[in-house]
Amino acid sequence: MLTNLDLVELTAFRRLLHRFPEVAGEEVETARRIVGALEALSPSKILTGLGGHGVAAVFDSGVAGPTVLFRAELDALPIEEKNSKIDYASEVDGKSHVCGHDGHMTMVLALGRLIARQPVAKGRVVLMFQPAEEDGSGAKAVVADPAFQEIAPDWAFAIHLEPGRPFGFVSTAPGLINCASLGLKISFAGKTAHAADPEDGVSPARAIAELIPALEALGTGGALDAAFRLVTLTHVQIGAPSFGIAPGDGVIFATLRSTHDAGLEGIEAGARALADAAAEKYGLTVDFEIEDHFAASINAPEAYEVAAKALDRLEIAHSGAGVPMRASEDFGVFGWGAKAAMLCLGPGEGYAALHNPDYDFPDDIIPMGTAIFEQIARDLLGTA
Repeated sequence: MLTNLDLVELTAFRRLLHRFPEVAGEEVETARRIVGALEALSPSKILTGLGGHGVAAVFDSGVAGPTVLFRAELDALPIEEKNSKIDYASEVDGKSHVCGHDGHMTMVLALGRLIARQPVAKGRVVLMFQPAEEDGSGAKAVVADPAFQEIAPDWAFAIHLEPGRPFGFVSTAPGLINCASLGLKISFAGKTAHAADPEDGVSPARAIAELIPALEALGTGGALDAAFRLVTLTHVQIGAPSFGIAPGDGVIFATLRSTHDAGLEGIEAGARALADAAAEKYGLTVDFEIEDHFAASINAPEAYEVAAKALDRLEIAHSGAGVPMRASEDFGVFGWGAKAAMLCLGPGEGYAALHNPDYDFPDDIIPMGTAIFEQIARDLLGTA
C-alpha cells in the first residue's frame, strides 16, 4: 500500500511532468526524469532508448515465471493548455498533458515502489514507459526494437483514465476495446493557371468535389460490430487563398476507422482506388501518405479474466459499459505477442473530456490505479 509520503511525492512528480510536456518523438527530458525516478527503486535492469525514447524497468525475482508488463505513455499533445484552476500548468507553449499520460506514468512508477519493497515470488515485472502513443508509432517502434526481446512479456496491462465514468469505475471487457484507425493524406497535383483562363491549367477542384462524398460513403459509422466502418474528413484544401490563380494542387486528410485491422485495410484500399480514379478522370497525379496508424486494441479473454478477478478482489466496480470505443490506442500492439488487457478507469461524472484544453489528471485516482496494477502482479507472480 502506498504511504501518505508516497502520495505526496508521487503527486509532486506527476505535476512536474505536467509542467514540462513533450510531444511524440521529443520525450527526451520526460524519459530522463522517469529514469531518475526508477533508479531510486533499484530495479534489476533499466533499458533506455526503446523505440525512440522509451524506458523500461525490470524487476526480476530470479525464479522462473512469466513476464508481466505494465505500460504507460511518455508523450503529451500539441494543445495549448487553458486551465486557470491549477498552479502547475504547462510551461511549454502549445503543448500539454491533456490526455492523462502524466498520471499514467505516475501510477506505473507507484507500482514500482510497491514491487521494490515487496518483490514478486516468481517471474518478472516490467514497467514500460513507451514513446509516441499519440501518433500510433510508439508501441510498434518499441516492439520492433531488438532490445525489447530481452523483456518480451507473456502478459501486458494498461490503464487509461476515461472521462464519462463514475469515479473508480472500470470499463473493460474481453475482445475489442479501441478501434483500428489511420490518417490517409491524399495529394493531387495538376497545373495552375490565371483565374481568367482556367482552361490553361489542370485544377483538382472537381476531383476533390466528387471524392469527398465518395470517401464518406466508404464508412458511415453505426454499431461497433464487425461491419463498422467510418471515414471522417478532417482537412480539405485546394490551391492558395488567392482570387487570381486557378488552383493546381489539392489535398484531403481522411481518418479511416474500423473495428479490426483487416477492415481498415479494406477501407484504405477503397479510398486509394477512388482517388486514383478521380486523378485519371481529371488528368491529375495523386500521392498518398499514411500517418497516425493505430492497430485495433483487443483484450485477450485470459488477460481480461485476470484483470476482472483483481478488480473483484479490490471490490472495484466494473463492467463492459462504455467499451468498445471508436477512439484508437496503440496499446493493442503489445497484444500481438502477449495476452493483453486495457482497463478504462473513471475519474468521476462531469469531468473534463480528454484532449480538452482544461483537462487535468485527478491525483486522487493514483492509489486506485496503482492498487489495480499491484493486484494483477501479485495474482500472477505472488509475493516473495
